[in-house]
Amino acid sequence: MKQILKIMTLLTAVSAVWIFLLQTSVLPESYIWLVPLYLIVSLGCYGLLMVGVGLMTFPTCPREALLLQQDIFEAKDFLKKKGVDVGDD
Repeated sequence: MKQILKIMTLLTAVSAVWIFLLQTSVLPESYIWLVPLYLIVSLGCYGLLMVGVGLMTFPTCPREALLLQQDIFEAKDFLKKKGVDVGDD
């Protein structure tokens, strides 16, 4: 619920600034109408940046990797007992 409040606050603030710019003559009107497009492109770039940073700093979890390997071994052993061919390692 906290994220939705942050997003709504941000959208309200951006909308207020956009409406203010439309009512005043601070910038040419042709530029002001492009502000929502710039915002969407900026949010897309930010999203891609966050995905890239997340991939570069992907945490390694050696303990969980060992537990996963153990689970895989147990599953293969169980399937072999049931007569399923699971391949050779």
